[in-house]
Amino acid sequence: MPKKIDSQPSPQEGVKTALPKKEPGIPPWMATFADMVTLLLCFFVLLLSFTNMDITNFRLLMGSIQQALGVQEEDSGALSAPFVDASFAERRSVRENREIVEVGARLRDFIRARDLTHMARVSADKSGVMLRFDNSAVFREGSAELTPRAHEALAAVIAGMENRNFNLVIRGHTDGESPEAGPYASNWELSAARAAACLRFILENSDIPARRMKAVGYASAKPLVPGISEENRRINRRVEFFYIPVGRTDW
Repeated sequence: MPKKIDSQPSPQEGVKTALPKKEPGIPPWMATFADMVTLLLCFFVLLLSFTNMDITNFRLLMGSIQQALGVQEEDSGALSAPFVDASFAERRSVRENREIVEVGARLRDFIRARDLTHMARVSADKSGVMLRFDNSAVFREGSAELTPRAHEALAAVIAGMENRNFNLVIRGHTDGESPEAGPYASNWELSAARAAACLRFILENSDIPARRMKAVGYASAKPLVPGISEENRRINRRVEFFYIPVGRTDW
């Protein structure tokens, strides 16, 4: 009779399962937790330092943190340039506005002291100061020749430029009527010649550098009022002296 084979393994033949040995030290999760707590501590210390924040140090610290965390770096010049430019532009604007007010007040005082208020007007805005003279106070009719009264008017112009950081644009304007017989064939030539005559007088009677002035003729292209009457045309015949702070690109 064949021997019956027992399919059940004996206890000695069973697979022995070994339990993992317990390694000494803190658990792995605790190391990660400790790193996170350390980073949080550094973060809150950084926040505390911002209570007396210096913008330069702040940007340096932010750059160090970004490098430590692997954040893509940005150009430090690009970070600081907008702040610096805006601050500088604001300070320059305040200074220019103060100088514009001072020049306008100085011109008004000079005009009142010389009794020129009947032929001169002063106005000011954020772009500069405008000193405007009636054409009859400065030039002979149809001519670019200065009148004796023009010397007083141009003395006021020079006073506004002395010891001031301004450029000067001299603008000649006519009334739109064709010039009568004379050396000037058009209002463009006449207005430009009048502006140039004022410029030449200022150069010859002051120490103002030529690079700070220019003369422009507008003819009748920029009237103050519609030239529908003789009174309006008289208003449009004028010479303007526009004071612009140095540094402006639109002068």
